[in-house]
Amino acid sequence: MRQKIVAGNWKMNKNLQEGVQLAQEIDKLVSELKNNDVKVILAPSFVNITEVKKAVSSKISISSQNVAAEASGAYTGEVSASMIKSTGAEYAIIGHSERRMYYGETDAILLKKVKQALANNLKPIFCIGEVLEERESGKHFDVVKKQIEQGVFELSADEFKNVVLAYEPVWAIGTGKTASSDQAQEIHKFIRDTVAAKYGKAVAEETSILYGGSCKASNAKELFANPDVDGGLIGGAALVAGEFLGIITGF
Repeated sequence: MRQKIVAGNWKMNKNLQEGVQLAQEIDKLVSELKNNDVKVILAPSFVNITEVKKAVSSKISISSQNVAAEASGAYTGEVSASMIKSTGAEYAIIGHSERRMYYGETDAILLKKVKQALANNLKPIFCIGEVLEERESGKHFDVVKKQIEQGVFELSADEFKNVVLAYEPVWAIGTGKTASSDQAQEIHKFIRDTVAAKYGKAVAEETSILYGGSCKASNAKELFANPDVDGGLIGGAALVAGEFLGIITGF
């Protein structure tokens, strides 16, 4: 059975006090769930990770939203994988569309980040996905395959087993648009088949693939009912504890 995951990416939201309060609210709600088999992950900003980690129980895992491509050195403003690991975080989001779009992160840079994360026992949540023009021109399968091949396929099978994939239709992030249930299943199955062609069916069947485009409590159940959708990488809806819980209970 592959892991069901709901990860909340807070992006550049919540100061320290707000973040701790939200984390405590989510932790309380999750702790009250019975027979919960969903891995719940919170990804606050770098400066809030340590205190958010302290504020939650073992039922909540912590992720960074990014990680440096280098191990250490004269890289002002960067945060290394070893620094993130030292806070108690377990995951690192890598390759989010906003990092690719606004900060020019290339597939080559992202591969370095993935390797840094793995070298420091952080599990990458590796993001892939197409923009609207690529979707409308029918290039979305090619785009996603290239991102996977160049971002993670240099890894050994054993290394890859620690990677979570997150499909983001970039055209659906923050727009209120959502891929239909059929569209989500189609691309998630394609991603799993792509992994199977590289690492074999057994590895592909164990790989968690998350959906990350305007998923909310009202559509989570329909999206998560698909056989190849293993959870969600959640943006705006992760900033409200009750809404986030509605997604967690969408399985």
